[in-house]
Amino acid sequence: MSNRVRRDKNSPKKIWALIFVLVSLFCLIFFAARGRVQMPVSSQAVSLVLSPFQSIVSWIGDELRQGTAFIWEMATVYEQNEMLRNEVTQLREQNLTASEYAAENERLRALLGYKQSALQFDLVAARVIGRESATWSSMIVINRGLGDGVQKDMPVVTDKGLVGRVVEAGPNSSKVQLILDPRTSVGTLVQRPESRVAGIVEGDLDNPTMPRMVNIPKTADVIVGDIIVTSGFGGIYPKGLVVGLVSELKNDTGGLLKVALLEPAVDFQRLEDVMVITASREAPPEPMTPPAQTPGTETDPKAAAQEAKQQ
Repeated sequence: MSNRVRRDKNSPKKIWALIFVLVSLFCLIFFAARGRVQMPVSSQAVSLVLSPFQSIVSWIGDELRQGTAFIWEMATVYEQNEMLRNEVTQLREQNLTASEYAAENERLRALLGYKQSALQFDLVAARVIGRESATWSSMIVINRGLGDGVQKDMPVVTDKGLVGRVVEAGPNSSKVQLILDPRTSVGTLVQRPESRVAGIVEGDLDNPTMPRMVNIPKTADVIVGDIIVTSGFGGIYPKGLVVGLVSELKNDTGGLLKVALLEPAVDFQRLEDVMVITASREAPPEPMTPPAQTPGTETDPKAAAQEAKQQ
């Protein structure tokens, strides 16, 4: 029993001695592989024994160096990828901003060119800042109002043609009724010199994106492709503003008149910048003079009496 107790007491010492020997052997092998311990050349037996351990230590060192280099390279690549990703995001934002500025510059240049060519008008540039949700295609809001000289019933245009008229002017903003609105009407005529047929352009409930020209006689000289301009009658719209292009002709419900469907000159879905005509130096059209009436068929007794006196 006492031998077993003594043997158990000596066991930890043996274990520590064995560990010390192994550690010493490992250090010896490691430093030998590093060239820090010089061994006699004649000691071939020792070299033969240590050679496998040296190879293992060398292999472990190489693997550690390669692993460390790989981890460092992965960390560097990840950091570079993050930098490149941020740079790409910034470049995309800058590209979008530059594209937006380019588009705005192009629109403003077109409006400036129109302002320089339409010297008969005093124009105020405005930006579309809203649309009424209930009447998306027929009413917009611009950022100019009474403080900018904008008043009710002033025409609104772009370099392409007629947009509509101001129906409500506030201190800093105004509402504009588009020519697409069924409640509006514009006196127009065919621009073609050999035609000059007059009519009225109004919005169409059945086709909100295309206004129509009504009150066209059935035998009138109007064809597909004719350009329709304002006639100047009515006192709101100056003469000669482009309204649209005739895209289709059809008979009205009564069959006595024709209706022309127009492709608007202005793209109302992409409307961003407009100009308000605050003053026009164009002479209004002369009032129409009725033709002389045949005696006995006069519809205006006063005119008939006056004509008789002149004769």
